Amino acid sequence: MKNQYKKIELELRRELNGKELSILKDLSVRIPEEDFFIEQANGNIVLNLRALDLNSFESMVKELSTRYHLQEDDNPFLKIRDKILAIGSYGIKGKKRLFVGYNKERKVKDRTKKGEERGLHYYAMDGNFKKRNNELPDEYVNRIICDDSEEFLKQLPENSIDLVFTSPPYNFGLDYDSDESEDGVDWQKYFDKLFAVFDECIRVLKYGGRIIVNIQPLFSDYIPSHHVISNFFMQKKLIWKGEILWEKNNYNCKYTAWGSWKSPSSPYLKYTWEFLEVFCKGTLKKEGKTENIDITGDEFKKWVVSKWSIAPERNMKKYDHPAMFPEELAIRVLKLFSFKNDIVLDPFNGVGTTTAVARKLQRRYLGIDISEEYCQRAQDRIGETLF
Repeated sequence: MKNQYKKIELELRRELNGKELSILKDLSVRIPEEDFFIEQANGNIVLNLRALDLNSFESMVKELSTRYHLQEDDNPFLKIRDKILAIGSYGIKGKKRLFVGYNKERKVKDRTKKGEERGLHYYAMDGNFKKRNNELPDEYVNRIICDDSEEFLKQLPENSIDLVFTSPPYNFGLDYDSDESEDGVDWQKYFDKLFAVFDECIRVLKYGGRIIVNIQPLFSDYIPSHHVISNFFMQKKLIWKGEILWEKNNYNCKYTAWGSWKSPSSPYLKYTWEFLEVFCKGTLKKEGKTENIDITGDEFKKWVVSKWSIAPERNMKKYDHPAMFPEELAIRVLKLFSFKNDIVLDPFNGVGTTTAVARKLQRRYLGIDISEEYCQRAQDRIGETLF
């Protein structure tokens, strides 16, 4: 089994003393040998790593060092901790970092090139998007705008937005406005308007920028809206980067509201999740400065696994909005798909979750919504982030 460990030698230039050997023995009892053990060799220490809960290990080291009165400046176990922390390549399983066997995916020569040839030449090869990006004028930066998104976006220069993140309004069967808006009465009319807004989003999106749409299938009307929207973007020659399943863990569902009961005649499927469809303009790779990356290694490893378990928003009554997504969802999207100082657009900004999170994460923002009431709440949330 030893050849399955990641071995790291730590130069100590002395043998462990009695107190240190006692700590070593205690650690060997607490941590399974198949995960991690320490050897001594010629005055040095050899770490044998397979998997380790680093937070738990740090707590053990702190507790045992205090018990045996080890001095911090010559504590070999603190050096061991620092050595493990410095390892940049690892996987994650539960609370443990995996140092061996975490990347068993079959290697394929020229995988990226072959992937591009298979995908881009199938549906996106004729995009002909301009590669020159433009700056968004200052008058539109860090603004909450009350207007029709389709009309307002026509004022913006092309290729000037880094990331579009939005959730189209669910005006169907939800009491959004007391004026009984026509939205949703005619499905074709609804999608025509939605796609007119998305056409403008594509135009203003930078080359290499991303569009991410949070959507739930309209299951009560049997409309797979996530497929309808994805098909639209593919027809517009955007590159499908992937799909994220947002598991809301919302089990407060009534199983007999529609469909058959205890019968295969017409079972009605219930959803406790929504989708995030991710598309890129022109290229899968987005350019950005290293110093503007704010996602941590652990966050990256967890979030690229495209099933996110995030509780639904609990403050809808506070903001008087029936269909908000939680800030945690926006945090993950912005940190995984954009850099600090990027410009983030939400053309259906609602009460401003996207723009508030963008402000907190040092992104520039532009939020548009047709509701004056929602825009005021969005502006108030921006004010709250300043304190």
